Amino acid sequence: MNFEGRRPKVQREPRRQLDRRPAWIAVDDQMTEIECFVVDVSPGGAKIVTDAAIDISDRFLLALVPAHPKRQPCEVVWRDGNTFGVKFLF
Repeated sequence: MNFEGRRPKVQREPRRQLDRRPAWIAVDDQMTEIECFVVDVSPGGAKIVTDAAIDISDRFLLALVPAHPKRQPCEVVWRDGNTFGVKFLF
């Protein structure tokens, strides 16, 4: 069957926002916050970078807005030095 070069339309994830926005990783029952930067974010997760290589647990809370009390639960899906890929847990 020939569709004259047309490929089926694939539904894609919503467009990502690329920036280097400051955020904070909350650890130790939210007693300690570690500054990080969000370099890529989508509705399902984010890519974050820390200034130094640190040991982050597999699950933590991420504060995307500093003065807002909401913390987004996250799970690390990959690590590369001081760069982490996380998925948001809903």
